[in-house]
Order: sequence, then C-alpha cells, then structure tokens
Amino acid sequence: MKKKILLDIDEVFCFSGYLELVNEFLNTNYTIDDFTEYYIDEVAIPKDRKQEFYQFISTKDQYENPVLLPGTLETIKILSKYYDIYPCSDCCNPFDLKNSGRIFKSKFELLYRLIPEDVIPPKNYIFTGAKDICRADIQIDDLVSNLNPAIPIRILFPSYHNKNISNEELKEKGILRAGYDYHTGWQEVAKILLDKKILEEKESVNDANNR
Repeated sequence: MKKKILLDIDEVFCFSGYLELVNEFLNTNYTIDDFTEYYIDEVAIPKDRKQEFYQFISTKDQYENPVLLPGTLETIKILSKYYDIYPCSDCCNPFDLKNSGRIFKSKFELLYRLIPEDVIPPKNYIFTGAKDICRADIQIDDLVSNLNPAIPIRILFPSYHNKNISNEELKEKGILRAGYDYHTGWQEVAKILLDKKILEEKESVNDANNR
C-alpha cells in the first residue's frame, strides 16, 4: 500500500492570481518577493479600502490563470508512482464566507484542468477549513501552523513568508525544510521523498534477504 501525502495548494502547488488582483486594484507593480507576511492584503491594502477590495475580488476568479511553482507537475507525476497524493486546501474565505463555494469551485477546476486523473484522481481532492482533522503519512505545506504534529513526516515548503523561521524551531517541532527558495522547493521535496522511498525499498530488500 502506498503512503499518503497531503499536499497544500496555495504557495506550494501554485501562486494564485491574488497578487495580480491587488496590483490591479491599487494600480501597483508588487512582486511576491516584496512581502514577508503571509496575508498580502494586510500589508498592501489601506485599512480604509479593505471592504472595497474584498468586494472587488469577490467578482474575480483568482485561480483562472495561476502561476505554477517550478517543477510542480513534473515532480508530482514522479511522486505519484510511489505515493497516493491528496491535494488538501482551505476554501473558506473569512471575509466572505457565503461566497466561499466559489473558491471551492475554482480550486477544483484548477486541479482538474492541470493534473491528469491517473496522477491524482479527483476523488482525492480535499477542500476544508479544518486541515487539522486530516491525516496522512506525509504533509507538505508552506505554513508551520498547518503542519499537523500527528503526521509523521512534515515538510515546510519555502515561501516568501517563511524564510525567517529558524532551523532550530523547525528541528524542535520535527519539521523538515525543503530549502529556502520557492524556485527550487519541488527539487528539495523530491530529494526528501524519493530518497526516503529508495531507502525504504532497500530496507525491504535487505529484510527479505535476511529471512
């Protein structure tokens, strides 16, 4: 039986068009590397314009033209040979709960459009506002707060907002780090998980030979 991976979507599988909507709304040219905080709108949008901004984005589909992280699809296809992968993403918008279904629909369509069914079948998609109730053997996320201590292997995917988290903190929490640069994050994930897989296979062969 294959081990199971819980895979985050935002800032791990892809960057949504959220920042582009911020730039459109403000007529600015921010890039993702201009930020160190997770909630971009908290930094970029003036307080007196936040409600106007939330109304503006409620009419947009931020997942229509996502930017995939480098190596995303290639690595997922390789990992799917050894693991069952379950995309697991929060679809609840605390600022517009009644329209959160639009996010669910957009994320479902994003995954269905980009990932072949023989790599990740749609029945594996998980959309929830409570990631802490989900269980697997491995979890990949860009937020330490989302990485569940009950899951044996937890991998912090590098992102603009988690560069300053110390290795000491991650070691204390038993979290593996997939580097510091999101451009090479998937390469680091592959090293971690494929190396572990190879080691496990070697151990199985050795155990069989010793019987």
